[in-house]
Amino acid sequence: MARLPVYLRALHTLQERGVATVSSEELAAAAGVNSAKLRKDLSHLGSYGTRGVGYEVEYLVYQISRELGLTQDWVVAIIGVGNLGRALAGYGGFASRGFRVAGLLDADESIVGQEIAGMTVENIGRLEELIAERGVSIAVIATPAAAAQGVCDRVVAAGVTSVLNFAPVVLSVPDGVDVRKVDLSIELQILAFHEQRKAGGPGDYDALATGEAPPGTAHYVEAVDL
Repeated sequence: MARLPVYLRALHTLQERGVATVSSEELAAAAGVNSAKLRKDLSHLGSYGTRGVGYEVEYLVYQISRELGLTQDWVVAIIGVGNLGRALAGYGGFASRGFRVAGLLDADESIVGQEIAGMTVENIGRLEELIAERGVSIAVIATPAAAAQGVCDRVVAAGVTSVLNFAPVVLSVPDGVDVRKVDLSIELQILAFHEQRKAGGPGDYDALATGEAPPGTAHYVEAVDL
């Protein structure tokens, strides 16, 4: 499942270039996987391509979008409209991927009422009401760490079962609630580890000796994609 959005991103790029069909080797290279793994993944969707022709890009986009639930709109609320929240509100990639930001909320009265990306920031006191009124399916938490758990508890109590967390804290949620955490500082720390390793620093030997090195240390590449 985690690879399907990567395939979809590569396919959208091909569509923008006007490509109608793509071979498994070309698509695998664009997605950063080997072609055998890609063919196996796509076979689970019932898509086997045509020998000598490859995969029809438009149809494969539809198949993967359907599997990911992107053939319908998902309503998103962003809670916390600081610098990060503002950037997320203005990010055009949400709408093009089937996610509609329907609400911006903040506790800071100096921010409430401001127009950001065509929307008015609302007071977090309206959180539960806004979720019910606009049918919010996914909550994006971009608050300071100290406020994140309380906000998470409220959105879960209001019926939201999917949370994208940008706050630098691990959230506790009940069974049935999915949380995806995006922590840019951790990604930077992983890159720092590899920079030190490439420079011949002691860190990589110590980490390898204790079994604490990041997965795939020999050649570890991770994409952070919104």
